[in-house]
Amino acid sequence: MDIEELRTFVEVADAGGVSPAALRLEAELGVQLLARTTRGTALTEAGATFRDYAARVCAEIDVARETILPAGDLRGRLRVAVPLSFGPTHFAPILAEMARRHPRLQIHTCYSDRFVDLIAEGYDCAIRVGYLQDSNLIARRVGPIYGKLVASPDYIEAHGSPETPEELAAHEALMQGTESWQLMDGDRIITVRPQGRFKADNGMALVAAATAGLGIAYLPDCLTHDHVASGALVPVMTRHPPPPAGAYVVRPPGQHPARKIRVLTELLIEYCEPAPPR
Repeated sequence: MDIEELRTFVEVADAGGVSPAALRLEAELGVQLLARTTRGTALTEAGATFRDYAARVCAEIDVARETILPAGDLRGRLRVAVPLSFGPTHFAPILAEMARRHPRLQIHTCYSDRFVDLIAEGYDCAIRVGYLQDSNLIARRVGPIYGKLVASPDYIEAHGSPETPEELAAHEALMQGTESWQLMDGDRIITVRPQGRFKADNGMALVAAATAGLGIAYLPDCLTHDHVASGALVPVMTRHPPPPAGAYVVRPPGQHPARKIRVLTELLIEYCEPAPPR
């Protein structure tokens, strides 16, 4: 069984298409891997199982190839999931620099604020910001992310500015979903669960809602800095600021990360630690 056919099948499975390599694998295995419909293709149960094993085999081959390459020489493909809210402005230049330094490396980046399943969708790693939830993924912190609660002057004039976590409960919160907010109370971190009618899965959309006077948003400084500087947004709850969050590289569990992931992690630390994204 040819390794390139395995790699092609994984790519086809992730993209939802059909290729001669996938058809050859089906013939060789004697099992239907892809179900064809008028709307496209989908993995069968056997295909989903085979895809996971094939992805692991391809990853191990990539690690083996990297191990014997000259130091600093990266080849193959790196698939990275990056947040859309400020990934294109803050992380894209770093990924471009990595591509410049390693001309034989293919870098495929997906920019989205949705929660990407790295294993199921075949990503090597992801850059995530905020407070990481417990999972079986392995994470490495690459830099701090600072944020604050903000609202427009019009909202504050109409509804007042909350001073305590208890007062915050009576205000309209602009959120991504049903998340909780962490705030500092002296040296203690407290958790509040705000409520609101406007929700969006993108930070810039929440900035727009905040400047329109729809409520209070909890956002990273890199998204609100210019609006605060211009007076379009005003910090609130300044006596109870959010604790610093972080930027992380997360990857599927495994004994050793691929060298390309280690190089990306080191490059992000080089750029993010001295001057965190703002």
